[in-house]
Amino acid sequence: MSYYLNSENHLDPGPIYVRENGQLHMVNLALDGVRSGLQKKRPFRLFPKGFSVELCMNREDDTAQKEKTDHFIFTYTREGNLRYSAKSLFSLVLGFISDNVDHIDSLIGFPEQIAEKLFSAAEARQKFTEPGAGLRALQKFTEAYGSLVLCSLCLRNRYLVISEKLEEIKSFRELTRLDLSCCKLGDEHELLEHLTNEALSSVTQLHLKDNCLSDAGVRKMTAPVRVMKRGLENLALLDLSCNPDITDAGIGYLLSFRKLNCLDISGTGLKDINAVKQKLQTHIGLVHSKVPLKEFDHSNCKTEGWADQIVLQWERVTVEAKKSRKVSEPREATQYFYRKRALVEASRKCPLADSHMNSSGKLQFYKEKTPDCHGPLLKREVTSSQESKKSKKRAFEESEKEQNNSSQSSKQKYVCLAVEDWDLLNSY
Repeated sequence: MSYYLNSENHLDPGPIYVRENGQLHMVNLALDGVRSGLQKKRPFRLFPKGFSVELCMNREDDTAQKEKTDHFIFTYTREGNLRYSAKSLFSLVLGFISDNVDHIDSLIGFPEQIAEKLFSAAEARQKFTEPGAGLRALQKFTEAYGSLVLCSLCLRNRYLVISEKLEEIKSFRELTRLDLSCCKLGDEHELLEHLTNEALSSVTQLHLKDNCLSDAGVRKMTAPVRVMKRGLENLALLDLSCNPDITDAGIGYLLSFRKLNCLDISGTGLKDINAVKQKLQTHIGLVHSKVPLKEFDHSNCKTEGWADQIVLQWERVTVEAKKSRKVSEPREATQYFYRKRALVEASRKCPLADSHMNSSGKLQFYKEKTPDCHGPLLKREVTSSQESKKSKKRAFEESEKEQNNSSQSSKQKYVCLAVEDWDLLNSY
């Protein structure tokens, strides 16, 4: 009791009872006066001792703030009050997977409907623009879904995107339309070699206008088709206009494209145009068009697929990176100025070439459609029967010639291939 009365930092033990003569008596009321005299007045505290308040504005990173608010949907009521609701479990799981999509082993066999939502979520988080991780994430989708990711790619006059995102562009598979016009690729560009890969064997429309191509580039592009019957064997439309280094010899390599229906060789370095017209008509059935064909106006070729907005993100990122680049030395500044001026002039060359071709005439070819054999006219049936007889005679004569020249067939096969062609085949 004496210790209790003399201690200053005691705690309130509650009511105290004392037994006297077999009876309990509560004595805390009697000690109130003594206790009030001994206790000191304590200052008022809003928080317990040891609690400290620290301003943390702008101290947390964006990822931590995003993790705190990503689980809720914030909306405003009619009265202007802020209201939040929790997201569904599916959206939370989808967001988590999209943040770590580059660590997925494979998406093969995954449902397409869920994969499209996962792709959209990763695109909204700009995962495909990240260096390294974006390429790995894009490859997971292209390996599993092919043409659903991208079936048509238009990179017309986007040489900056090609130079910065070349590996990402090469990851696309099962493309049917590809527009690389006005990109100044040249004969030795890596993307031109990638066109002969089996991943792009599904391409049916290819635009290579104004790309500084020559006969060597055309020979390299057609080597797998001419020799191994692989590569761009399904090509139906080809635009090689505004490539002045392509000559009559380069056009001869195009005869291996048996499924070609439309061809544009305007602005090339042809010397004997009539001979080229006759060669294209006799070998692959292409006829010169007197009017410009609508297939080559570049309005039909657009970027289509899940990744159509990713190409726009790539272009925006590359342009911003070029603008933010700081040039320190005066010599580098002058070089950057003239390089930028040269690129601007190169990008303006395409519309000028189009206007020039409209005034002088274009060399565009198309394959005529065969007439309907079930027509009502008897004359058409007679002419078709006569043509069939003539074709049978020609086929019979050609078979006899092949039999007569069977002994020399093996030698002719080796003669058709040059040393440069064999070097190309060995490189694949």
